[in-house]
Amino acid sequence: MFFGLLATALVAAGFAVRALAGVVQRRPEWVVVLVCVALAGALAYGRRRRRLSAARLARGATEVLEEATATALDALDVPPPAPSAAPSAGPTTAEPIPPAGDPRFLDHEALTPEEFEEAIAALCVRDGCSEVEVVGGAGDLGADVVALSPEGRRVVIQCKRYSDDNKVGSQDLQRFGGTCFTVHGADVALVVTTSDFTAPAEEYAEQCGIVCVNGAALLAWSDGLAPGPWAAGA
Repeated sequence: MFFGLLATALVAAGFAVRALAGVVQRRPEWVVVLVCVALAGALAYGRRRRRLSAARLARGATEVLEEATATALDALDVPPPAPSAAPSAGPTTAEPIPPAGDPRFLDHEALTPEEFEEAIAALCVRDGCSEVEVVGGAGDLGADVVALSPEGRRVVIQCKRYSDDNKVGSQDLQRFGGTCFTVHGADVALVVTTSDFTAPAEEYAEQCGIVCVNGAALLAWSDGLAPGPWAAGA
């Protein structure tokens, strides 16, 4: 069918060319008309192609513009990054540097018995006692630190640096109670320990008027949260 149609078209084109040739021989002015028609057709075809190209360019530009607009809208939807905190230009408060030997910054449980006596004497000096002496040692008869309180009373202190599981017993209090008032002339007798007291020891101390300072009370005293323990024996 294709070759038949092609042959028919070629035959028709041949007849058309013969007819045009005859017309051109009889009337030469038709040559100019045919040339003008051909040129007009070529120009029309060229303009149509240019219009199609311009339309394609316009469509392409429109698509690019739409993509750019969508990208900008997406960027607007993204929340801006949080600003980083600027370093404060204000003054900062430095931690206080404790003076050497300040009893507020001592770990009493880590001290030796001699160092513990020195630390208790330093607390007495800090809180206004005068004539503070460390007299502990062989033959001290139970007195480790002696001092005069701010009110002028004689304070006699026995220091017991014990571990938490070793409490001060009643025998310790009895030995100290036998000498603190009669031998050392105490107005206020104190027993200071890093641990605690047994119930019989506290009973005996209450009967004899001895002030017991356990680990918790010592911590409050050294931190300045409680007055000097000699005030309890006034």
